[in-house]
Amino acid sequence: MPARNHLKPDPKKLQITLKTESNADIRERILILLLLNDGKTQQEIAEFIGCSQNKVCYWCVHGDPDDLESLRDKRMSGNHQKATDKYIDILLETIEKSPEEFGYEFGRWTTQRLAKYLEEKTGIQLSRSQVRRILQRKKYAYFWTKYSLEAKKNAKKREAFKEKIEAYIKIEKESPERLQVWFWDESGFSLRVIRRKDWCKKEKRKRVRGDRRKGRVNVMGCMRHSDKKRFVDFLDTSNSNNFYKVLKSFYEEVINEWV
Repeated sequence: MPARNHLKPDPKKLQITLKTESNADIRERILILLLLNDGKTQQEIAEFIGCSQNKVCYWCVHGDPDDLESLRDKRMSGNHQKATDKYIDILLETIEKSPEEFGYEFGRWTTQRLAKYLEEKTGIQLSRSQVRRILQRKKYAYFWTKYSLEAKKNAKKREAFKEKIEAYIKIEKESPERLQVWFWDESGFSLRVIRRKDWCKKEKRKRVRGDRRKGRVNVMGCMRHSDKKRFVDFLDTSNSNNFYKVLKSFYEEVINEWV
């Protein structure tokens, strides 16, 4: 162990650095050397600072009072990187778009995929956990998305269809004996439901394509606009033949009601 007052020519440089250094770890290591210079034993220094004796022993051996850089470890040498404002802007812009827009085959962003893409884009390498923390600070959460087929809809045709339906409903109200308006739809219960999670802004869910895998029970049904009467039928397989059978059964029931 170095003797008392072993620092040459004097410890003033370390004392000044102790007051001005912003890094708490560096200040602790400087204090270890100063206490050692005052003649304290490693055990006494460890008890005074509140750390292990092995830590005190390490920095007594490897810490050079004349070279303050020796008090820095590898984590301080710049091997870790921080997200810049530009990095965060690109991340938030990317998370709002589908990976398919960037040429990827997968359909959902994960933090690992985001970290890899942003590394290629910005040159900054962050871990998946760092990316997750950034998104959480920006009020994003990873939860279930909502299925939607909005991308497949034609706005012009949809508007024209609405106008036609309104005209039919008007005729039905004026002359119910001439026309009946039924609303028909089909739904299915998947035997293997695919639930998808994605990064979304809190209190706002993304809409994703609602494609499902094969293997489900299909239900067809309709409701009459005037009195809300319902007609429902089940199908093992959804195809044109089964659809024709259900439609024919529905037509026969309507004819019998009229008769």
